[in-house]
Amino acid sequence: MTEEIKKELLRLEIQHDIKILYAVESGSRAWGFASTNSDWDVRYIYIHKLDWYLKIDAERDNQEEILPNDIDLAGWELKKALRLFRKSNPPMLEWLRSPMVYLQQYSTAEKLRDLTKAFFNPKSCLHHYLHMAERNYQTYLLKDMVRTKKYFYVLRPILACDWIMETNTMAPMEFKILVDSQVTDQNVKTAIQELLFRKISGEELNEEPKIQILNDFLEQKIDFYNNYIKSFEQTNQPNTALLDELFKQTINEVWG
Repeated sequence: MTEEIKKELLRLEIQHDIKILYAVESGSRAWGFASTNSDWDVRYIYIHKLDWYLKIDAERDNQEEILPNDIDLAGWELKKALRLFRKSNPPMLEWLRSPMVYLQQYSTAEKLRDLTKAFFNPKSCLHHYLHMAERNYQTYLLKDMVRTKKYFYVLRPILACDWIMETNTMAPMEFKILVDSQVTDQNVKTAIQELLFRKISGEELNEEPKIQILNDFLEQKIDFYNNYIKSFEQTNQPNTALLDELFKQTINEVWG
């Protein structure tokens, strides 16, 4: 499948007359809890030729395509990606830390990793992960019978909040690293590990009675972070000039 993905990326370059700078897996396969029928969520950053940028009208700055072989392709044009990076956008930061890299051409992705510390905004990321956890918890896990696999989509963002609070750095994508480093209650950890084993083994994890120990754990965490996030002061505006320079360097590096 990796070779299929690389072929599709090359097709996109030819079809759209672009260069793909960086392409990664961004979904459950990168998180480490994919089942056998999980999609391939491929995310990429691309750049147009210089002429594309020298127009007075803005053009579309993203691409999306779902293929019949379970490959979900979505890309951001470089300027869009840099604007999101400036805002410490968590999906953008996650792409740069994905353990599954399909393509990395030129130096742009590595330079962005080097700049992550300067642009990382813990408050912005905590807001993102808390909102995700709270929304999924309220949507899926409050009934007596719940869609069991949805626990992962609340646990992962909540544990990312724990990581950010503890380290003041961006959380890793890998779910197992978050569980091993952030869950201290052995009973909670055992419940998570049992669920993870079932998910990876290919069980469908459809509706089952809710797992009370996990509900209690998640509810306490959500309440805690709703209060904790109020203590954050507004952070300083990042230096956009650094990203302007990176954009110009990339244009020169890719197109000469």
